Amino acid sequence: MKPQISYITLGVDDLERSVAFYRDVLGLPTEGIIGEEFEHGAVAFFKMAGGLTFALWSRESIAADCGVVVGTPDPTALMLAHNVSSAAEVDELMAALPEQAVVKPARILFWGGYGGVFADPDGHLWEVVFNPKHTA
Repeated sequence: MKPQISYITLGVDDLERSVAFYRDVLGLPTEGIIGEEFEHGAVAFFKMAGGLTFALWSRESIAADCGVVVGTPDPTALMLAHNVSSAAEVDELMAALPEQAVVKPARILFWGGYGGVFADPDGHLWEVVFNPKHTA
C-alpha cells in the first residue's frame, strides 16, 4: 500500500454551523452541503492542497453508516495541523479566529517553531504552526 491519505472526515454535531466556520472563518473553499436528499447523506467537502479532500459529516450519520454508537466527543483523540510560511502568518490566522476558538495563543515553541492552537465548533483541535525546518 502506498502511504497516502486522500480524505479526512470530521464528525460534527451541527453540519451547517461547522460548514460556516470552515468556509467563512477559515476561508476554505466548498460547494456547501450536498447529499441532503439521502438519509444520512448530508456532507460537505473542501478541496485541499496536494489532492487531499477534507470533509464534514454528522456524527450521527457516521455512526449509522458504520454501524457504531455515537460516542462522547474527545478533543484529544485527534489533532490536525496547518503548517504556514511564517510566524506572521500564524499570527494573522490566529487573529482572524473568534476569541472563544483560541485554545492556546501563538507563541514560540520549545523546539524552535512558532504556533498556536484553536478548536472548531465541535472541539476538534487544530495547530497553526510555522516550522522553520519544514516550510509550507
